[in-house]
Amino acid sequence: MRLTGLPNVARYPEAEVSRDEETITILFGGLDGEQAMTVPLKYVGGDEEAAELWLMARLQEMGYRVRQG
Repeated sequence: MRLTGLPNVARYPEAEVSRDEETITILFGGLDGEQAMTVPLKYVGGDEEAAELWLMARLQEMGYRVRQG
């Protein structure tokens, strides 16, 4: 999974990651309100939980304050 088009971490420092049967959703929050991004699980490969955890770790490395939703 490639991470492109993410909101600026200075404007949206919070990232809440959640997963359902079909998607992983990232809800970015900050000074400018909220912005959501949704990724269909069919694009992340086999292990959905591993993909969610990888995404959370990668967002944290990029400077977002991450929590699981």
